[in-house]
Amino acid sequence: MASALQQPEVYSGNPAESEEAKRLAEQVRTKKARQKQALSLQRENILSQRTSAPARRAALEAALAQIEGQLARLG
Repeated sequence: MASALQQPEVYSGNPAESEEAKRLAEQVRTKKARQKQALSLQRENILSQRTSAPARRAALEAALAQIEGQLARLG
C-alpha cells in the first residue's frame, strides 16, 4: 500500500484521447495568443492617437483601460 502511494500515477487510457486533449489545449493557446495580439494592436492604435478634445481623450482613455484589463485577464 505504501509503495502505491509513492508511485506517480501513469495515464493508461486511450492514447487518442490524450492526443485530442493536446490538440484542444493547443487550440486554446492559439486562440489566446491571437486575442492578445489583437488587443495589443488595438492598444498601440489608441496610444498613437493624439487629440486635444477632452471628450475624445476620455473615450480613448476608457478604451485603453478596457483593453489593458482584457490583456491582464488573458495573462
